[in-house]
Amino acid sequence: MTRILDARTLGRATLARQLLLDRADVPVLDAVARLGGLQAQEPQEPFAGLWSRLRAFDPVVLSDLLIRRRLVRTHLMRRTVHLVTSEDALAWRARHDAMLRQRVLGNHRRELDGVDLDELAAAGRAVMADGEPRSMAELVRELAGRWPAPAPRALGETLVAALVPVAQAPPRGLWRTRAGVRNVLLSSWLGREIDPPAPDGSDPVGQALVRRYLAAFGPATSADLRAWCGLAGLPAAVTALREELVTFRDARGRELFDLPDAPRPDAGTPAPVRFLPAFDNAILGYHDRGRIIDDAYRGLSVAGERVVLVDGRVAATWRVDAGTVAVTPLRRLSGADRAAVTVEGRELAGFLSDGESHRVRVAV
Repeated sequence: MTRILDARTLGRATLARQLLLDRADVPVLDAVARLGGLQAQEPQEPFAGLWSRLRAFDPVVLSDLLIRRRLVRTHLMRRTVHLVTSEDALAWRARHDAMLRQRVLGNHRRELDGVDLDELAAAGRAVMADGEPRSMAELVRELAGRWPAPAPRALGETLVAALVPVAQAPPRGLWRTRAGVRNVLLSSWLGREIDPPAPDGSDPVGQALVRRYLAAFGPATSADLRAWCGLAGLPAAVTALREELVTFRDARGRELFDLPDAPRPDAGTPAPVRFLPAFDNAILGYHDRGRIIDDAYRGLSVAGERVVLVDGRVAATWRVDAGTVAVTPLRRLSGADRAAVTVEGRELAGFLSDGESHRVRVAV
C-alpha cells in the first residue's frame, strides 16, 4: 500500500531540505542552488534567510557573489524577483517566458491592447544592448515615443518583468545597501545568451525543474510544484520522470512525488526555533502550506510578515524595532519555547547589528 505522510512528517521533510533542521556548512553559492533560489523582491530578506540556514554565514560573501555575477536577481518563478545562481538563471529563463508574459498581460492587457509584444521586446533589447543598467523609467522614456498610449508603468513592467530578460544590477541587493532597481540585459551581465528551448519539443528544463523542486521541497503534489514555479506545463515532465520517482499520499489522499533518496525525517525529529524572512520559500513554495503554517495564518505568508518557526510551525511574527528583535506570538508559547525564541532572537539581533545589539522582546 502507498505510504501516507501526515502534515508533521511533511513539515520535517521541508525543514530538512530547506536547511532549517540543522544549519548547513556549505558555501553560499551552493546553498542558493540547493534551495532552488530565494524569493528576493525585498532586497535584504535573503540575508536573514541564509543566516537561519548556514553556519557562520557572512553576508559580505553573498554581496560579493552578486558583484562577481555568480548570483543574480531576476524575475523568474511566479513572476517574482528571485535570487538564483547565474547558471540557473540562464538555464531556466526561457522556460518561464510564456508564464511571465501571461502574468504581465493579466495586469495590463487592456492598456497593451494593439501593442505588438514581439516588436516591443525587440525594441527594448535594442535599447539595452549597450549593457548599461537602466531604471524602468529610463527605459520607458526611450520607447514611449513609439508606444505613447500605454501608461508608463504598464509599458515598463511588461518590458523588465516579462519581455526582456534582465538582471537587477548591484548595488541593489547588497548587504545594508539601499538602492533603486537598475536593469541590465541578462545576457550582457552574464556574458552569454540564455539557453534556448529544446529544438525537438522535449522539455529537459521542465524535468530538471521537477527534480530540483523535489530536492528542495518534496515530497509534494503537482499543484505544489506549480505554485512554486508558476508554470502550467509541467505535468508532462512529471509523467516523463515517474519511473525515477517514488510516490506517497498525504492525509487527504493526494498523490505526492519525491526523489527516492531525499531525506524524509521521522515526524518526531526535534525542530529548532528558526526566524524566517519575509516571503520565504519554505512557506510560499507550496499550494498546500499546511505542513508548516496553520490555515488561520496563511495570509501572513503573502503579506510580507516575517515569521518564527517553533517546533517546525509558524508560531510568531517578528520585526526589528530600534535594534531590538520584537517577537509577537500567534499562540501561547510554553516557557521552554519562549526561552528558545529569546536565545535565537538574540543571535539574530547580533547578526543584523554586527554585534552592537542582542536585544529581543517577546510579547506576552
